[in-house]
Amino acid sequence: MGLITGLLTLPLAPVRGVVWLAQIIQAEAENYDQLDEPSILAALEELELAREAGEFSEDEIEEAENALVERLMVLRGVGGQESNGQVG
Repeated sequence: MGLITGLLTLPLAPVRGVVWLAQIIQAEAENYDQLDEPSILAALEELELAREAGEFSEDEIEEAENALVERLMVLRGVGGQESNGQVG
């Protein structure tokens, strides 16, 4: 992208970011059954880097994190169980 194009489309940057995030979430949803624990943890690390870089809003990051954490909980077999603070 050239300098002029970048400057002229700068107001659309948040929209491009939301579209990119939606594409990532869609890809993750399509690969839901294929995700393993290491890839989920790597995706969470990528989201943390994106948060630190300020690439997305906190709500967008939180939504993506929640989806990944839910999948991780399902893989670990702890989804949907109330522990009331008890471990084990």
